Amino acid sequence: MQRGTMAHLVCSRCAQTFPLEYQHWRCTCGSMLDVVFTPAFDPAAVSGRKPTLWRYREALPVADDASIVSFDEGLTPLVPVDFGGVSVLVKQDQLFSTGSYKDRGATVLVSHLKALGVQRIVEDSSGNAGCAIAAYCARAGIACTIYVPADTSPAKLSQLREYGATLAKVPGSRDDTARAVLRAAEDTYYASHSWNPFFFQGTKTIAYEVCEQLGWRAPDSMVLPVGNGTLLLGAYIGFSELLQAGVISRLPKLIGVQAAACAPLYTAFQERREAHSPVMPGHTAAEGIAITDPIRGRQILQAVRDTGGCFVAVTEPEITASLTNMGRQGFYIEPTSAATTAGVSKYLASLAEQELVVSVFTGHGLKTTGSMRL
Repeated sequence: MQRGTMAHLVCSRCAQTFPLEYQHWRCTCGSMLDVVFTPAFDPAAVSGRKPTLWRYREALPVADDASIVSFDEGLTPLVPVDFGGVSVLVKQDQLFSTGSYKDRGATVLVSHLKALGVQRIVEDSSGNAGCAIAAYCARAGIACTIYVPADTSPAKLSQLREYGATLAKVPGSRDDTARAVLRAAEDTYYASHSWNPFFFQGTKTIAYEVCEQLGWRAPDSMVLPVGNGTLLLGAYIGFSELLQAGVISRLPKLIGVQAAACAPLYTAFQERREAHSPVMPGHTAAEGIAITDPIRGRQILQAVRDTGGCFVAVTEPEITASLTNMGRQGFYIEPTSAATTAGVSKYLASLAEQELVVSVFTGHGLKTTGSMRL
């Protein structure tokens, strides 16, 4: 594999660098790590390859092909969906093997862990990320313990058990779960979808797929959910790489959607602050983005600003109405996905002129049927 240039890890705070093979999930100073990587990427080389996200092999920093852990995921359909008479292209990421877009990050992260020889991991999740990590760990033969909020959807808990994961149910909020897993991570590798930078190297493939499906051009804007920002930051990385490679001529505006009941980044953006403040959450059906203190909040705010984007916040009635609207069009999605589609409607209402807008169905409705409030 041709990795490209300058492949290493760098600390987001102290700028200390490490090789990609560094076997820790954060810097010695305790801060987050990022992958610095310039892909050797040629669009002409991918057209005849298998229709999976690994068709962008040169853009994925996994040491060797033998380490790849895959279910042939990726290249999900990009289909037009009606939003009050306006057609928006939506990626069908609810069709991934585990039922959510988190498979993008899991395939790259677990492949990296296999290359490192990691035997056991912990992860925390409201459901979808844990399911994805558990499934890929099962395929890789890596033991995993998933920390989940005690009120996580029963369907997601069943899915985790079937993958053979050990469940650690934590009373309290999503953030209580995050604190619990950090204690476990003191002596076990933390395969975090928000801390670990290799997860974002997988989620960035949504940008590659969208551009390829549009004839190697970028949309005007992309509307994405934001909790810990794994999809939005991944999209930002992917589009930035394609811009640097000269494949696209501009970055699309990134539009971050938060539930009004838990919207720390929306609030910080509205108040023109560089960093957010933790919030006290209200109840929201969009459990997947109910993050009161996102670890990479500053990076998410910067990515949105760099692209000329914005944040929108959606109410519970708007989420419910959008869930119903999508269902009437034949799309059975989970409430967190409906928060995103509600955000699409709100964003479209703010536009002064027509744009090519792309969004995503992030998770399948079958994962939350038992807890949906319809």
